[in-house]
Amino acid sequence: MRLLPADPVRRGRAKLVLLAAFFALPVAGAWLAWWLDLAPGATGNYGTLIPPQPLEAPALAPLKGRWVLVQIDGGACDAYCERKLYFMRQLRRAAGRDMTRVERLWLLTDDVAPAPALLAAIEGTVIARADQALLARFPAEGSPAAHIYLVDPLGNLMLRFPRDPDPSRMLKDLQRLLKVSRFG
Repeated sequence: MRLLPADPVRRGRAKLVLLAAFFALPVAGAWLAWWLDLAPGATGNYGTLIPPQPLEAPALAPLKGRWVLVQIDGGACDAYCERKLYFMRQLRRAAGRDMTRVERLWLLTDDVAPAPALLAAIEGTVIARADQALLARFPAEGSPAAHIYLVDPLGNLMLRFPRDPDPSRMLKDLQRLLKVSRFG
């Protein structure tokens, strides 16, 4: 099977065309990647990065040195609140051998005591009351109760997950941070 013609002139031209295609292919591929917005530098994280800001709160002091998933809600937890608590519990468990590096914190915005059945379901979650000064430190689109936040082992608020998050994408972010960081 012959790929090039037998005629020496045509064979030379075919080699020149193949050589030009060989060098033009990377340029065409780069243009295609730019056009399809596949450029490097696009973020790979699911959560919204927050410029790190230290959180000074008595509730966070015993959790320093760990990655902390934070939820802000009232004690009369509705279905959405329970779902966020469930996601946080499952994310921690899905971290596998790094599970001990992740903690959960539920900041209560009111004086209502959570239901005993709920407390049993979220065993291991640290529960603390939050004042307005602390709640103001959590940036949000709307209410801070709409999001789950991530605090790094140094006590800096650094990531906010969207309302109605995709747990598998949250896990991917968390695993990436746990893999890269040797803190916590």
